[in-house]
Amino acid sequence: MKAILIRSVSLFMLSVFIFSLQDTSAQNKKLTRKELREIRKAQMEANYYRLDSALNERSFVLEADYLRNKDGVNIPVLSDFNFIMVNKSEGVLQTGSGSGSGNNGVGGVTTQGIIEKWEVSGDTKNLTYTVRFSLISNLGNFDVVMFVGADNHATATITGLGSGRLTWSGYLESIRNSRIFRGQRTL
Repeated sequence: MKAILIRSVSLFMLSVFIFSLQDTSAQNKKLTRKELREIRKAQMEANYYRLDSALNERSFVLEADYLRNKDGVNIPVLSDFNFIMVNKSEGVLQTGSGSGSGNNGVGGVTTQGIIEKWEVSGDTKNLTYTVRFSLISNLGNFDVVMFVGADNHATATITGLGSGRLTWSGYLESIRNSRIFRGQRTL
C-alpha cells in the first residue's frame, strides 16, 4: 500500500514537472507577427466595447496634447489645462497654458454648461465612435463633434455661433483617472 502511494506521488510530481517544462518552453517561444496582430486586434476590440460604456454613460475627459486652430496649425499644449470633460448632463471646455494669467487663472478660458442633443454612433468595422453634442454655457452655445478610436485617441472640433473653430487632439480618460486642473469659470 505504501509503495503504491509513493509511486502515485512520484508519478504526479513527474507529470507536474513535465507540464511545467512544456509551459516554460511555450513562454520562451517568440510570437509571430501574425499572432501579435491577432492579439492587438483582440485588445482593440475589447477596448472598443469598453469605450462604448464610457461614452454612453457620459463620463470621460478628453485630455488634449494639441490644439489646432481654424488655419490648421497644431500647437502642443499641457493636457492638465486643456481638456473637454463630460460628466453626465454637464460639460466643461477649457484651454490654458499654466501661466496663471487669463480669465480662468490658468492662462486661458474655462466654460461650463449643460449638455444637450447627445448622439453616439459606432463603426464596428473601423473600431471608432463619433460623438456629437451641444454645450449650452455662460459663454454661448458650442457644437462638439468628437471622433474616438479604440486606442483611446480622440479629436474634438468645437464650433460656436461665429466662424471660428478649435480642435482638441489627445486621449480619452475616465474622470477618476484624469490629471486635469480645472481653472475658474470665465464670466
